[in-house]
Amino acid sequence: MRDQVGFPRRRATLWPAPERVRRARTPGLVLPAGEPGQPPVAGWEPRYRTGVILGDLFAMLFGVLVVGSLVSGSTVPGPSVAMIGGATFVVLLGSLMANRSWNLAVLGQGAEEFRRLGRGIAAAAVVLALGGLLFDIQSIRPWVFIVIPATALVAFPMRYALRQFLHRARREGRCLLPVMAAGSVETVRDLISRTRATPHLGWRVDAVCTRDGLAEFDSDLEGVSVVGELSDLATHVRRGGYRIVAVTPDQYWTPKRLQKLAWQLEGSGAEMVVAPVLMEVAGPRLHVDAVLGMPLLRVSAPSFTGVRRVVKDIVDKVGSAILLTLLSPLMLVVAAAIVIDNAGSPFYKQRRVGKDGREFTIIKFRTMVKNADKLVAQLADKNEGNGLLFKMRKDPRITRVGTTLRRYSIDELPQLFNVLTGSMSLVGPRPPLPEESARYAPDVRRRLLVKPGLTGLWQVSGRSDLSWDDSVRLDLRYVEDWSLALDAVILWKTFRAVFSGQGAY
Repeated sequence: MRDQVGFPRRRATLWPAPERVRRARTPGLVLPAGEPGQPPVAGWEPRYRTGVILGDLFAMLFGVLVVGSLVSGSTVPGPSVAMIGGATFVVLLGSLMANRSWNLAVLGQGAEEFRRLGRGIAAAAVVLALGGLLFDIQSIRPWVFIVIPATALVAFPMRYALRQFLHRARREGRCLLPVMAAGSVETVRDLISRTRATPHLGWRVDAVCTRDGLAEFDSDLEGVSVVGELSDLATHVRRGGYRIVAVTPDQYWTPKRLQKLAWQLEGSGAEMVVAPVLMEVAGPRLHVDAVLGMPLLRVSAPSFTGVRRVVKDIVDKVGSAILLTLLSPLMLVVAAAIVIDNAGSPFYKQRRVGKDGREFTIIKFRTMVKNADKLVAQLADKNEGNGLLFKMRKDPRITRVGTTLRRYSIDELPQLFNVLTGSMSLVGPRPPLPEESARYAPDVRRRLLVKPGLTGLWQVSGRSDLSWDDSVRLDLRYVEDWSLALDAVILWKTFRAVFSGQGAY
């Protein structure tokens, strides 16, 4: 997510929040010179952007030429199919351009790329519909309700596939942007660890500047050279040709010095990126306002009501009903296998805590022996979980069938009934046990401001491999920065996480 923090005559962004992925190698990256005053562009960036544009053009041509020809058999009088098809293509193209869907700043990471693509396609549908009403073109309807959705069904997977190629290259140490980090030793170390843990975001810290030009105990910091002091940062940036200057918190950074640095970096080709104090607040809640001549970062309250929540509830109900219908044969087979293996009820019911602290009964497929809860005390010394969670990689209470069900999260499928009845959502924080929530600190209790989810950021970021602190951070990040686009990304990533079985035990 690249939410911006304004400075006079200079652009700055919030450096990315972490997710768990593999550590990457960091070989060099050669950057060609950019235009004066503009960030230099790596050789792979225009190629990647071209690939995205060609993918979108293919999706539009597929919708207009293939799907359009299939739905154009209507005998309703009106403009020719060629005219409507051409108009549809032009409106789609113009809408994507107007929504800056091909801006390099959003390509390859975060939900903003898909949000802009979705806005562009939706806006095109609205324009076509209004045009049909204005000129009384009845034959426009299948183009609005069939052709444009078909275009979206091609465009979104192609964007995702291209992103996976880019992320794979970044995990291999390619297609990374060189970063100069400047701030306190602690905050710079945190930035380095985050970039190494999340190479798919495309940052690689190549050099560091600190207040006194020194690390704590050595000439480098986490293997990255400390090249100078904060007062000489602009000089080192111009000399090294860095793509990004990441300014992390330090007492040295006063408003005057940040403004001076922004001016000094003009024409260097480096993008100034400032990490604000509110590190876990991002996305649609951050806004930049100019008040009394000063650029101010405005943080709006998280949205827990409104039209978007109504849409989310509708998607939950409709989605769970469809999934239950499609998965009912599998669920019947699983229930029979559990009965044969365990000679007991195939379902396991447990009290959990939902939105606003209200308790509800969660439904899961049984994966453990009877009275498994009473055996926890006997296994307490073998607990491998963190924080308030009890976890064991080789839990003796799990049945033979239960091992397979847990690996692929099949045991969670009955929770679709909880989603259908409204006590859970398709996407949200993990539903805690009452004894867990009773020990929550005030900040952790913010997890209960929204409905718990069948899946969430914790599900697609490592599941049981996550530490307690990481689980809490991801859940709170979801609560603070929730959006429909983020839900869509999480649902898409859930399929990959489920099939890989990583972190499930």
